[in-house]
Amino acid sequence: MCADYKVTAWEVSGTIDYEKLIKEFGTSHLTKDLKERLRLKTKSKKLHPFFKRNFIYSHRDFDKVLENIDNNNFYVYTGRGPSGEMHLGHLISFLTSKWLQDEFGCNVYIMISDDEKFSVKKNLTLEQIDKQSDKDIEEIAAIGFDPDKTFIFKDTEYIKHLYKFALQFAKKTNLSNAKAIFGFTNETNLGHMFYPNIQNAPTAFERNKFCLIPAGIDQDPYWRIQRDVAEKLGFKKVTAIHNKLLPPLQGMDGKMSSSDNKTAIYLTDTPELVKSKVNKYAFSGGRPTLEEHRKLGGVPEIDVAYNWLYILLEEDDIKIKEIYNKYKSGDMTSGEIKKILIEKLNIFLENHKQNKVKNKKLIERYKYTGKLAKEMWKL
Repeated sequence: MCADYKVTAWEVSGTIDYEKLIKEFGTSHLTKDLKERLRLKTKSKKLHPFFKRNFIYSHRDFDKVLENIDNNNFYVYTGRGPSGEMHLGHLISFLTSKWLQDEFGCNVYIMISDDEKFSVKKNLTLEQIDKQSDKDIEEIAAIGFDPDKTFIFKDTEYIKHLYKFALQFAKKTNLSNAKAIFGFTNETNLGHMFYPNIQNAPTAFERNKFCLIPAGIDQDPYWRIQRDVAEKLGFKKVTAIHNKLLPPLQGMDGKMSSSDNKTAIYLTDTPELVKSKVNKYAFSGGRPTLEEHRKLGGVPEIDVAYNWLYILLEEDDIKIKEIYNKYKSGDMTSGEIKKILIEKLNIFLENHKQNKVKNKKLIERYKYTGKLAKEMWKL
C-alpha cells in the first residue's frame, strides 16, 4: 500500500489515490462504454448519479453481468457490520442496490455481520451488537427494498444455512493466502480469521447467476479469496462495482467513522446538530478572506460541502454545475454552500426518518415472511 494512504478492509487513512488503487487491487475502470451499456439496459434509460458522476468507478467482471443482463442473470449482495450508529457513508451500497433492484428486478441479499463485529471489536458484547443490529435493520428497511425480493439476515441467526457454504470456501483457502490478502498475524483471533469464509457464503446462494456486490473499494480484499476458489467449487466468480468513499467532514482524506461523530452525519442527527456539525467541521475550499475569495474563487474539488452535494444530495446536473461555477468564480461563498448542504441534509434525513417509521412493518417480511426470505429459510 502506498505510504501516503492506507486502504484495507478494516482501515482507511490518508489521501486516497483511486487510480493507484485500481492497479494495486487489480480491478478495472468502469468505462464510459460500460456505463452506456448499463444505461441502455435500464428500465428508466437513466443512470444513477453514482455512475454518471464517476463515484462508482471500478469493477470486477461487470461486463460479464452486462452481457446477459436481460435474462435476469444476476443478484445483488451487500451488508452492514453493526458496530455503531449508521451514517451517510453507510448508505452508498444500499442506495446502489436499491437502484439496481428498481431497474432490473433483481434479488437483494443483505448480511448483518454481527459475528465479525464481535470478533474484531474487543469492547463490544454480543448483546450490544444484537441491539445495534436491530437498529441498523430499521435504517436499512427505510431504503424501501422490494420485500418479496429482499432477504435481510443476521449471521448468528442464519448460520446453519451459511455454514455449509462457508466450509466449502474454508477448505479451499490456506492460511498463507489469507494472511497475504488480509494481513492476519499470530495475534489475530480465530473468529476474525474464519469470518471471510462466512462473508463469502452468500456469493453461492444462486449458483447459476452472477453475484454482484456494490461496495466501497476498501472492501475489495474480501472477494479475492472467493474469486481464487469459486470455480473449483462449481460457483461463479463474484462480480463487483466499487465506489469511492464519501469523505469525512474534516476533508477529502480517509472516510467517515462510526466511532467519531465529528467526522460524520449520522442518520439520527437532529437538524440543529446537522447545522452545528457542518458549520463547525466541514472542510472548506474557500479562501482565507472574503476579498480573496471574490477575487480568486473557491476550490470545489476539496470542499466537503460541495462534494457531498455532488455525490449524494443534488441529483440535478444543471443545479450542481451552477453551484460549482458560482463557487469556483467566487460568486458563492463557503457559508452559502454550507447553507445549501445543511438544507439538503435535513430534508434527506427527515425523509429517511419518515420512511423508517413507514417501513418498519416490512422488517418481518425482509427477515422471515417475504417470498425470498421464505425460500432462503428452506435451504
